[in-house]
Amino acid sequence: MEEVVKDSKPLILITNDDGIFAKGIKELVKSVKDLGEVWIVAPDKAQSGKGHAVTLDTPLWYRPYKFEEDVRAFKGSGTPADCIKFALFRILDRKPDLILSGINHGSNSSVNILYSGTMGAAMEGSLHKIPSIGFSLLNFFPDSDFTTAGLYARQITQKVLKMQDSSGICLNVNIPYNDPENIKGIKLCRQSAGEWREFFEERFHPSNRRPYYWLTGSYYNQEPQAEDTDEWALANGYVSIQPVTCDCTDYKTMEKLQIGVEGF
Repeated sequence: MEEVVKDSKPLILITNDDGIFAKGIKELVKSVKDLGEVWIVAPDKAQSGKGHAVTLDTPLWYRPYKFEEDVRAFKGSGTPADCIKFALFRILDRKPDLILSGINHGSNSSVNILYSGTMGAAMEGSLHKIPSIGFSLLNFFPDSDFTTAGLYARQITQKVLKMQDSSGICLNVNIPYNDPENIKGIKLCRQSAGEWREFFEERFHPSNRRPYYWLTGSYYNQEPQAEDTDEWALANGYVSIQPVTCDCTDYKTMEKLQIGVEGF
């Protein structure tokens, strides 16, 4: 696994949370493979909803996978964040210039970023000071057309590569499901405030009638009129780009607490 040929091209590491067999990762590779030396380390099965989870209780395995010509690929049992860690510390012999995650089947806007394996992988890359981008398409169907998403993924990847960022910026990119001519452009956005209103549907196993539960629910946008948010941009035909950070500090609350810190 240490057989990496040195190259002057940018090294681009790609993963996803839908699994290495998914249509979205194939479109992403197709869109950017001429921009650098592309390596893939991705889950061997769907890992949606894993967030930034890492595997601590079971062994991990990774094996070479024949993806396509000129692209080195490995599939493995870990989460998307595991895949990034394993690539950085076991497979690659140099630091990637860029990490790409996706293209995800379904939106990762608003609070969905907290649950997203796609963005968990991108955030892991950012922790290592590697510029990282998560791409998501607003369509859940396995046979979605990723052509438009691929065009924007390429455009944004080229832009970030030219920045030569060393701080590890992380971008959450969501792309409407539409033809290119029907997308109005790209908007830089903040995360929209929203929530999932959920419940656990009770069902019964046919053999022993024991109950089991299936999580379901719907998303509620708490600020639908706010034009600076990712949800507004997507609802109005724009690609949304949200810069994100691993710093979870609530600075506003810190300022409030500082006033009365002597009282703690």
